[in-house]
Amino acid sequence: MAVFTTEIEVTSSLSATKLFKVYEDFDTLAPKVDPQTFKAISIIEGDGGVGSIKSITFGDGVPFTNSKQRFDAIDVTNLSVSYTIFGGDALLDNVDSATHHVTFVPSADGGSVYKHTALFNCKPNTQLGEDILNFTKEAFKNTFKAMEAYAIAHPEAY
Repeated sequence: MAVFTTEIEVTSSLSATKLFKVYEDFDTLAPKVDPQTFKAISIIEGDGGVGSIKSITFGDGVPFTNSKQRFDAIDVTNLSVSYTIFGGDALLDNVDSATHHVTFVPSADGGSVYKHTALFNCKPNTQLGEDILNFTKEAFKNTFKAMEAYAIAHPEAY
């Protein structure tokens, strides 16, 4: 089984703590600020914490329609979240699962860095095209920027 990795890093003027709070609101905020990527996100099992399963319905700007993901870890102290996409057509025909690690790292200037690593576990004898990896990077980067812009425009919310 081949594993393909993509990494995203985006600097922000917002603190890592504030961005983590914004990210905690991902389910409601992402469809609001980036409807081309996310149409709806809902919890289908659990309370939103570790082990919870979510259903994602994607918007018209994405070449697939849905996915299911499980939260593997939520570390408030280290401002990080890990989850695995294990179902839906977002896995395309060649991916068994995709594990995502998201961390918000404080920077010396009071801002932070959004770091997102995705590991795609491909089915035997298959590969993941560079176009999909690039699309994934851009989609996550664009969603992050939209959420960041919302937080800056609505400082009272976070």
